[in-house]
Amino acid sequence: MEKISNKEEYLESISNRDLKIYLMGELVKDPLTHPIIKPSIEAMAETYELAVREPDLASVKSPYTGETINRFLHIAENSEDLYLQNKMQRKLGQLTGTCFQRCVGMDAFNALHSVTFEIDEEYKTQYHENFKSFLTEMHKYNLVIGGAMTDVKGDRSKLPHEQEDEDLYLRVVDRNEKGVYVKGAKAHQTGCINSHWMVVMPTLRLSEKDKDYAIVGAIPVDADGITYIYGRQSCDTRSMEPGEYDVGNKYFAGQEAMVIFDNVFIPNEYIFMNGEYDYASMLVERFTTYHRRSYVCKSGVGDVLIGAAATIAEYNGVEDASHIKDKLVEMNKLNETIYATGIASSLQGSETKSGNYINDDLLANVCKQHVTKETYEIGRIAQDLAGGLVGSMPSGIDFNEGEMSEDLKKYLKGKEDINAEDRVKILRLIENMTLGRNAVAYLTESMHGAGSPQAQRVQIRRKVNIEEKKDFAKKLSGVQERNEKSWKLLFVQS
Repeated sequence: MEKISNKEEYLESISNRDLKIYLMGELVKDPLTHPIIKPSIEAMAETYELAVREPDLASVKSPYTGETINRFLHIAENSEDLYLQNKMQRKLGQLTGTCFQRCVGMDAFNALHSVTFEIDEEYKTQYHENFKSFLTEMHKYNLVIGGAMTDVKGDRSKLPHEQEDEDLYLRVVDRNEKGVYVKGAKAHQTGCINSHWMVVMPTLRLSEKDKDYAIVGAIPVDADGITYIYGRQSCDTRSMEPGEYDVGNKYFAGQEAMVIFDNVFIPNEYIFMNGEYDYASMLVERFTTYHRRSYVCKSGVGDVLIGAAATIAEYNGVEDASHIKDKLVEMNKLNETIYATGIASSLQGSETKSGNYINDDLLANVCKQHVTKETYEIGRIAQDLAGGLVGSMPSGIDFNEGEMSEDLKKYLKGKEDINAEDRVKILRLIENMTLGRNAVAYLTESMHGAGSPQAQRVQIRRKVNIEEKKDFAKKLSGVQERNEKSWKLLFVQS
């Protein structure tokens, strides 16, 4: 394989692979040409194109090979690196209007760099060296790495070893001197079919009886024993219909799939945890710290939706109304709040024992908490500005080709100087992002990606130093005597 440097080379690298993919009950022969899958591949390809157009933003020099690589493969060496990841994510959200599918892999890599180091430190294992060797290989060819963390979970009240069916969490089912075999499933895996490799990880804190579930390793996506069941998205079959009016987003879409592992082999050199159950919670927490601030990508997607809302207001002739302007201000306020908390988390990053940087975990959880709410409110306002037509428009076939085409062009027109076709396209984009296919990437994923809203609230409660805040209040109110020396020390520490 040659190193991938652009879109064309990426598309070539994922062609002619022997992947077992089921979509709507049928085995997919060629994902690259399938009308439902192709838009997600185009979104992934845009990550390579951005690196060509804006190398300072989306590429970086590898410390392992000395060559230029995509920033999605980079291990953050300082807060600036974390910040640039966020800037790149917002830009790609603006360019695609959907999920571009590479953040999970990037965040998994960064979490594993420090976790493998600390496992080795305690247990004298070789996971960190294994990981760096694998990372070097990925950098050499500039590949796409997916992260697979979410298990199907079964009965949520029970740990993995307590499940009636042992396979409801990915586990090791056999071992030999060369490696391990794993079995189970990973749910809603982002961009897995469009990746070259995936890294499997445990999804929750484990007990000693769950040692077989404490497995982390890298697997080629076309490895023997892997089956993909492609996830449905609202209105996805519109991509298979003639014309382009009804798809909303003409070029891009996200991708989720369930991955079934049936005795899939992982060689020793690609194993980064194997039975060290006591480090599973550290990996989950560090991964989610990275990944929750990665949701600044939704601010980029939000930019698209805000632009669509402003455009339809203009096309409807109401752009100068004060309440319309106020609603657009509210949308922008909410959107920038998401971005600001993610950026703040990155800029307050700190060094780990392994030498890479991790962003602030409290602010990362605040960022993701905003994402679970503000995206829905932005979407609601967009629908408000669009009007009822966004939910009841005739099909593109009727509009463009049917017997009623001319009538529709007459009656669906807005402002005098705006043609009906353009108005319909913007309305379809708003529908696509709030009700249709890319509502998965903007809304549903915002709710559940990187953990549920309650998971973030739990972490916020854990990370906030409430006793320190109580001390501030008690000293200023006179409840406690204010000692000047301790007062100054308190501020220095905080």
